[in-house]
Amino acid sequence: MVQISDLPRDLTEEVLSRIPVTSMRAVRFTCKKWNTLSKDRSFTKKHLRGARGAAKKKQTKEFQVIMMIQFRVYLYSVNLLNPSIERIGKLISLDVEDHVDISKIFHCGGLLLCITKDISRLVVWNPYSGQTRWIKPRNSYHRLDRYALGYEEKNKSCRCYKILRFMDDYEDDRALRLIREFEIYDLNSESWKVVNVTPDWDVEFYHRGLSLKGNTYWFAQEKLPPLPRGRVITISDMADFLLCFDFTRERFGPRLPLPFHSFVEDTVTLSSVRDKKLAVLFQPCSASTVKIWISRKIEPNAVSWRKVFLAVDMKPLTGFQFDINAASFFVDEKKKVAMVLDKDRFSYKLTRNIAYIIGKKGYFEKVDLGESTVSSCASLVCSYVPSSVKI
Repeated sequence: MVQISDLPRDLTEEVLSRIPVTSMRAVRFTCKKWNTLSKDRSFTKKHLRGARGAAKKKQTKEFQVIMMIQFRVYLYSVNLLNPSIERIGKLISLDVEDHVDISKIFHCGGLLLCITKDISRLVVWNPYSGQTRWIKPRNSYHRLDRYALGYEEKNKSCRCYKILRFMDDYEDDRALRLIREFEIYDLNSESWKVVNVTPDWDVEFYHRGLSLKGNTYWFAQEKLPPLPRGRVITISDMADFLLCFDFTRERFGPRLPLPFHSFVEDTVTLSSVRDKKLAVLFQPCSASTVKIWISRKIEPNAVSWRKVFLAVDMKPLTGFQFDINAASFFVDEKKKVAMVLDKDRFSYKLTRNIAYIIGKKGYFEKVDLGESTVSSCASLVCSYVPSSVKI
């Protein structure tokens, strides 16, 4: 009896190229022949071409996004008008036993930079191919590190991926001991190098950078000078702006204007629109209205904004402010709707992960994403397009 694993290569390739991205792990564990074929360059191109074609057909209704929930990374199909959020499957895991817990993810060009739960390890991961690269620190990693994943595009077919790690904080407020470290890891040379930066700005450690076209953007604020020991002041207002790190030039760009002005304790978070535009969500702590803007033009040295994409009064819908430490979001530009991930803040213990879907004319839906056993673990969402890039 002929088994499917005995089929001719061209027929096997045709069959396997129709398999969803999330099933590739099972394919690779079926037999050595399929494992070898799945990593072949010609097959991966054909498979990804088919996956992207299928995704484009669904984009009128559905999007595929990556979500990190409860320290695990999954691929979801999202329809924001139906609404439905369906877990398609767990992406190819970082190890066979699934023992790696992830606390933060950063997406760029089909690759994920993952920070482990214990903050002791970094790994660059291609969920499509299953390839991983564990990154050893130059000295050590720190709980207050900020990270970014980007690339220098030398030509259309050659990208040099890099990691930016930086910290600019006082380790002990009493001693006022400043720790300032800026360094870049080059995945090609497999080495770290120190970058000299003297920032006059500050990026809070809970503000995640957003990678777009190979560069990373942050919400940043004016840097305050250290206060003498024992002196306390109340700060309510400071300059705020967008800041970009250019991975080609390996330097930070100028301050870029935001379409609003925020104060301390306001919610501000960034997202991307089809990996081409930047979106920013703003909700003041003194008001209930959530506003989202989408960029008209975005470059490391310049940005322009369209009029408000979406403005929703949350008072009659939820009555609370989205978490300043989380509030990861995703937008459907055509349908004029957005999805914000947070906890069930109607519950004091924050025991459920919730997707809040908001739109024009009072459109509002809640989708329960499951139990939250760790209230401090923020759920994250980002768009995802699989890539065959080798790490």
